[in-house]
Amino acid sequence: MTDKKRNKDSYTPKQRSGTPKKGTFKPKRKPFNKTTPSPQKPKPLKREEDEDSMRLNRFIANAGICSRREADSLIESGSVSVNGKVVTELGTRVSITDKVSVGGQSIKHEKKVYIVMNKPKNFITSVSDPKGRKTVMQLVGKMKQRVYPVGRLDRATTGVLMFTNDGDLTKKLTHPRYGVKKIYQVTVDKNFSQADLNILVDGFELEDGFIKADAASFIGKGDDRKTIGIELHSGKNRIVRRMIAHLGYNVIKLDRVEFANLTKKDLARGQWRYLTNEEVAFLKMLPGK
Repeated sequence: MTDKKRNKDSYTPKQRSGTPKKGTFKPKRKPFNKTTPSPQKPKPLKREEDEDSMRLNRFIANAGICSRREADSLIESGSVSVNGKVVTELGTRVSITDKVSVGGQSIKHEKKVYIVMNKPKNFITSVSDPKGRKTVMQLVGKMKQRVYPVGRLDRATTGVLMFTNDGDLTKKLTHPRYGVKKIYQVTVDKNFSQADLNILVDGFELEDGFIKADAASFIGKGDDRKTIGIELHSGKNRIVRRMIAHLGYNVIKLDRVEFANLTKKDLARGQWRYLTNEEVAFLKMLPGK
C-alpha cells in the first residue's frame, strides 16, 4: 500500500484552536463496568398493565351494580367472589373473562349504555314491583345490557328519565354535591299567586330542611295562572309536590321537562332513545358545586 493511499484512508482529527498541536488523538472512553446489566428482552405486560384486565371495583361499576366506592365496600364486606373464591383485597384486578359474583349473583362486564325516556303516567320507577304494578323497565324492553333508572320519578309524574349501567355516572348524577339541574312543569288546582311564586324562590323550611327553587315563573297562556315552571337542583324525594303542598295547592299534573340538560324532545310518552356521544361527554364533565 502506498503512502498516498494510506494517508487517504487514515483518520486524522482536525485541530481546533486553543489545543496543543502535538500529541495523538485519543477519544475518551468510559471504563467498562462489570455490574452494568446486559440488554434484556422485552418482558410481557404484567397483569396490571394488561388491556383486558381492570380493577375489581371498576368491573362491578361497569356492570351497573353501584359506584366504584360502593363496590369497595362490597369487596371489603366479603360479598364479592371471583372464580368461586371470595375476594376482600382492594385493588384486586380481574380479567373480563373472569366469573365475578356479588351477593351470590353473577355479573358480567358490559358495554356502557345511556338512555333517555319520556316516562308516561302510571309506571313506577323500579326494576321490579312485588305488587305487580307496571314498571318503567317494561317500556325499555329486553336489552343485552342491564340498565337501571337514574334517580326516580313517582308513579304519577311524567317526563325525562335517564337509564344507564354506568354506576359511576349514576352516583354522580344523583349525588347532592353535583347539584344536577332539573326543570318541572306543574299544573295546580287553582291560580298560583305571584306572592307564592316569590316564596318558592326565596325558600322555606320543610320537615327535612330548608328548600328553595332556583327559578320559578308562570308559563300558562293568557290569564292562566295554574301552570308554572320550576327549576331546582334538589334531589329530595317528591320535593316538587311537597313544596307545592306546603303553599296550599294540589298538584294536578307534574312533568319533568329537563334533567341534566337532557330533554324529551321528539319523544312521545313511553318512547326512549340512546344518548349521543356528545350528551354522554357533557354528563361526565358536569362539575361539582
